[in-house]
Amino acid sequence: MFEGKCLIVEGRSDKLQIEPILSEDVKILCTNGTIGVHQLEELLDPYEGCELYTFFDADTSGNKLRALMDRHYPEAEHLRTMPTYKEVETTPRKVLAAILLRAHFSIHNEYIL
Repeated sequence: MFEGKCLIVEGRSDKLQIEPILSEDVKILCTNGTIGVHQLEELLDPYEGCELYTFFDADTSGNKLRALMDRHYPEAEHLRTMPTYKEVETTPRKVLAAILLRAHFSIHNEYIL
């Protein structure tokens, strides 16, 4: 069982945008869009002991996922991109790094603003 931080994102592009920034072992899980309760539980069950974080887009789909997480995993901390960028994948890596750093993730020095 993986212990540590689990970051839940919507898609593979989000994961690929965030992965190079992190300098610690973080499990990044993809919902692949809006999912239901059953699929969410299946996705997260193997990571029961993890600290849960979400990083969803600033759109309707992201809001639905945040609401679903709030109902079923209220302990999860929500990270948010700026409305200017709307999507995690289009947010500059240095901006993502600043958001991750504020949430106490370890990031590579070249991404520090």
